[in-house]
Amino acid sequence: MKYHLVALFTIFVWGFTFVSTKVLLADISPLWILLLRFVLGLGILCVMRPHVLRLKERTDEVLFAAAGATGIAAYYLLENVALVFTTATAVGVIVAASPLFTALISAALGDRSSINAHFFCGFALAMAGLIVVGAGTMGEGDIVNFTSFDLFGDMLALTAALVWAVYSTLVARIAQKGYETIVATKRTFVWGVAFILITTLIFDPHAPQPSALLDGQNMLNLLFLGAVASAACFVTWGVAVKHLGATTTTTYIYLVPAITATASIL
Repeated sequence: MKYHLVALFTIFVWGFTFVSTKVLLADISPLWILLLRFVLGLGILCVMRPHVLRLKERTDEVLFAAAGATGIAAYYLLENVALVFTTATAVGVIVAASPLFTALISAALGDRSSINAHFFCGFALAMAGLIVVGAGTMGEGDIVNFTSFDLFGDMLALTAALVWAVYSTLVARIAQKGYETIVATKRTFVWGVAFILITTLIFDPHAPQPSALLDGQNMLNLLFLGAVASAACFVTWGVAVKHLGATTTTTYIYLVPAITATASIL
């Protein structure tokens, strides 16, 4: 039961990240928000656990690199760009397809325990609920266009859902190899930050103004995103995946749109 609460806590915090990110976007670009967020998170993880991870096998480095590329870099980049082309509601609903992708990936790897009628009925019910709630939270004009969102943005969001499913599967694989969660998360962050840094230097080399970084509200939101939503929650997500499995843990993603909508209202 406690690991379900760990997963619930993680999703609760991540539901608030959209609001914090939106506040920061007024002064800082999306790529720099990601870079600052995960650099801060990596720094905190290094303080928490300065121990250097020793690989059990040299090929395991591929797992950590892939986890950093997917869950740290690609997922957030895809999600942020998707928000430029389509609505937040559409992105929230489409990204919630991640549990389905996770179950399919697990089945392809030989674990078919989650592929059953209960899972697919639950998935259909959850998606229907998300669409109903999403339509109800939009303006009248938006409801008319609910089925005609920009295809490119929708495909980016769908790709993000697939990428997160791959990341969760990789986290489960890393846990199965017996690596400590905090140290493993730190190594994943190193790879993720490297990928985000390269992308930022190529596409957005101009750093934000110092005044934007020193603004009290921005500092608090960056601290929340870096310390809580990144450093703490990626560890708790890893713990949940380790004990509950990737498929069960990712089903909590269904709650993100509802939590985000509530946070926005508050």
